[in-house]
Amino acid sequence: MDHSEAASKRKYYIGDHSLTAKRIEPGLHIVSTPIGNLQDITIRALETLAASDLIACEDTRVTGVLLQRYGIRTQMMTYHEHNAQKQRPKILEALTAGKAVALVSDAGTPLISDPGFRLVSDMVEQGHKVVPIPGASAMLSGLVGAGLPSDTILFAGFLPNKTHGRKKRLEELKDIPATLVFYESPHRVGASLADMEETLGDRAAVVARELTKRFETFQRGTLSELSAFFSGDRPKGEIVILISPPEEKELTEVDADALLLEALKDMPVSTAAKKVSKATGVDRKTIYTRAMELKNAGTADEGSKSD
Repeated sequence: MDHSEAASKRKYYIGDHSLTAKRIEPGLHIVSTPIGNLQDITIRALETLAASDLIACEDTRVTGVLLQRYGIRTQMMTYHEHNAQKQRPKILEALTAGKAVALVSDAGTPLISDPGFRLVSDMVEQGHKVVPIPGASAMLSGLVGAGLPSDTILFAGFLPNKTHGRKKRLEELKDIPATLVFYESPHRVGASLADMEETLGDRAAVVARELTKRFETFQRGTLSELSAFFSGDRPKGEIVILISPPEEKELTEVDADALLLEALKDMPVSTAAKKVSKATGVDRKTIYTRAMELKNAGTADEGSKSD
């Protein structure tokens, strides 16, 4: 029986209703699954899981709970960072044979802070079709419920485990004009919040826990308040930390002039203008004109170089 014939006979259940899965095209289907509430699965995701020839998942026990809930009996295989090298050829073999393979993570959207991107990259390189099946995401659920600016965001995933590495990474993100979104484990949340306060400043922030579950919680406050609240505490469940963007600093003419005068001490005008333009975001031509004015007025250091 080929893929089309097999898929046409597969069933799934929504409540007391038995439904026949529609046929899906061969390829790798990236299927988002619920992050806590099993009712957050989409109809398209159920059809895809039922119609697929194989489901590649992190843990068959976790995915098995979801499949059992909806009466899906598709064959499963494990695929995670520890066995990826061994399992990837098997998935490729199935796709080469014209089968449909569904990739799922334990919860949420695959490839978000997990190694699935290597599999997708390899399948694309081999010419196989990759089909995204959108759905639940802890990052997006946390963002829309946080009440922080959502027009520009930066998802930074998990920070390094150790304080030194964590602070170094936070320093790199410090000046980015976006709401920062992190995943964190319960036993590190207190230490991470303390490092965030020290490195980023006392910004508004939100700690979202147990998203979509019965005890879903959004703890709001400043980083100092949240750091104190979670100090020594190990909350249950997965954690999403969201931090507001840095405050915009208004650049004055005095500020720009000070930067230019410093740069002109040992740089040609064009180089100084380029450096200050990049640092301030002001048009380079405008900065260059001001640099020439300072130089011609004799305000710049006599040691400044000419272009």
